[in-house]
Amino acid sequence: MAMAPIQFDRASGALEGANLWERTAALALSTGAKISSHFSHRGYNHCANLLRKALPERNIAIRLNVDAIFEFPYGDGYWSKLLDRSYRYEGELELLFLDSVDVGYTLIDGGANYGYWSVLVSSAPFGRHRAIAIEPSSQNFPKLANNARVNGDRFEVMKCAIGSVRGTARLSGTKHEAFSIVGGAGGGEDVPVIALDNLIDDGKVAASGKYLIKLDVEGVEIEAIKGGTRLLQADSVILCEEHGSDRTHAVSRFILDQTPLKLIVYDPRSGRLENVTELSILDRIKVSTNVGYNVFGTASAFWLDRIEALNATAAHRLQ
Repeated sequence: MAMAPIQFDRASGALEGANLWERTAALALSTGAKISSHFSHRGYNHCANLLRKALPERNIAIRLNVDAIFEFPYGDGYWSKLLDRSYRYEGELELLFLDSVDVGYTLIDGGANYGYWSVLVSSAPFGRHRAIAIEPSSQNFPKLANNARVNGDRFEVMKCAIGSVRGTARLSGTKHEAFSIVGGAGGGEDVPVIALDNLIDDGKVAASGKYLIKLDVEGVEIEAIKGGTRLLQADSVILCEEHGSDRTHAVSRFILDQTPLKLIVYDPRSGRLENVTELSILDRIKVSTNVGYNVFGTASAFWLDRIEALNATAAHRLQ
C-alpha cells in the first residue's frame, strides 16, 4: 500500500508527514532551488533527481492556494522548485490568469504534464474556470488523473497528443517534462493525436467562446497552431513555449509571418506584455538556453483590450 503523501503548504511553509531524512531533503531541495534561481536553475533538476534516488517512493502534496493541491513524486527535479516559496512557475502565465478571474474562459492545457495549470485555473482564487488537460504520456497521465481526483475531479483529462491532424504518433524522451512526438529514436510509445479543431468536432468545446490555449508540446507548437484554425478564430489566446536554446525563434517567427495573430511577450524590464513586431526583442528576453519562454498569440479584440488594460495597471505599479 502506497504511503500517504507528505504535505507542504506554500503559504505558511508548513511541512507535515515527513520523517527526519525527508525534512532534511526538503531543506536541501528548497535551498538548492533558491540558490540556483540566480542562474536559471541550471543543474537543479539533475541534482534533485539524484537526491530523489535516496528517498522512499512517495508523493508530496503541495497546497498551492486555499483551493488547489498539486501532487508529484517527492524529490522530482522539475517540480521540487515549488518547495522554494519565493519561486514563481511561469509567472507571465500567472499574470494573465489572475487578471482573467472574471472572464468566462476555458483553459485548454495542451501538454499538461501533471496538471499544474489545470489545478490552479480551476481553483477558486483563479476563478473556478473550466479546464481540459491534455497529456499523451502513459507515465505522466496517471499523475495528471490523480491531481484531477485530489481536486474533486473539477477538470477534464484527455490522454492524447496535439498535432496538426488527427492520427497517431510515437512519443519518446527521457524527461517527463520533455516527452515529444518529434524525432523519437527507438523506444517510446504510440499515442493518439488530435488537432485543436477536433475539440470542436468532438463536442468538447464550442466554435465560439473564450479560450486560453496553453501549448507546451515540445517542438510541435507550429503543427498544433496549424490544427487550430477554427478555434483561433474565436476569442482565443495561444500561450506557446519558445525554447531558450532556439535562437531562430521559430514559433514566434511562424506566428508573425504565417498567421493573422498578434504576437505578445512579457518583458521583465517593463513588467508589461509587449507587442512583438521585431523578433530582436526575443534576443534580449531569452537569456537562458535551458529554460522556456512563453509567447502569446491572439487576433481577439477582447483579449487585446484585456492585455492593454493589464499593461495600464502594470505601468501604474511602476510609477
